[in-house]
Amino acid sequence: MRLINQHPSRGTRWMLAAIPMILIVVVYLVNSHLRLVENPEDKLLPSVSQMWEALKLMAFTEDPSTGTFLMLDDTLSSLKRLGISLAMVASLGLTLGILLGSIPLLRASLSPLVAIISMVPPLAILPILFIVFGLDELSKIMLIVIGLTPMLARDLEQRARELPKEIIIKAQTLGANSWTLMIRVVLPQLLARLITSLRLLMGSAWLFLISAEAISSTEGLGYRIFLVRRYLAMDVILPYVLWITLLAWLTDYALKKLHQVCFPWAEGADA
Repeated sequence: MRLINQHPSRGTRWMLAAIPMILIVVVYLVNSHLRLVENPEDKLLPSVSQMWEALKLMAFTEDPSTGTFLMLDDTLSSLKRLGISLAMVASLGLTLGILLGSIPLLRASLSPLVAIISMVPPLAILPILFIVFGLDELSKIMLIVIGLTPMLARDLEQRARELPKEIIIKAQTLGANSWTLMIRVVLPQLLARLITSLRLLMGSAWLFLISAEAISSTEGLGYRIFLVRRYLAMDVILPYVLWITLLAWLTDYALKKLHQVCFPWAEGADA
């Protein structure tokens, strides 16, 4: 049997997914042990116990100066910024995607501009955003919005243009005008694609958020990582990185479940 026709069972999939992760953990533990045996003061690869002590200090011990739990405050601040940003990105990207994908005259005018803007590296214009919007929350949110909206709009525009022409013609034959076509035909198709596109852009969203927090912020996961790096506090940095990864995975999983519940018809033949 050809390899492309061999599909693992559910248990086998779990095992195959676990093997690379286990190997990474084993390699880290071995190298950490070897470095600490050679130099107990080594900070590059902290042991599990060292990371656990740092995690207890950051997550379960009140900060004497603020009376709060630093890791909880950082998490809430970052998730708030991310949530507001993604809501704006979804709204703007969906609106542009529908308009550019449905109205040829508007597409001819604005689609090239959106394509050009999507090519601009968002981190390169971060200093400009700080100058224009200041160093507060707005600049961090705008970095994510400017960085993701053009890419999302282009993806949704392409999805709208891929809709079968027969559907558009049938809707017009039944008397649908342009507004009805966009709302009743194009929008349901793009909503399903919107969730998938947001899942694909989630990594970039976290990248922009952490970068903005690292440069100008007084709280947040990115701020904390770059604050402790000057002390080479890898026992704090690594748990924070793992926590960000877990949050990103949970967000992706939630969007996946939302897609399955709201748009089961878009899940494909294996749904």
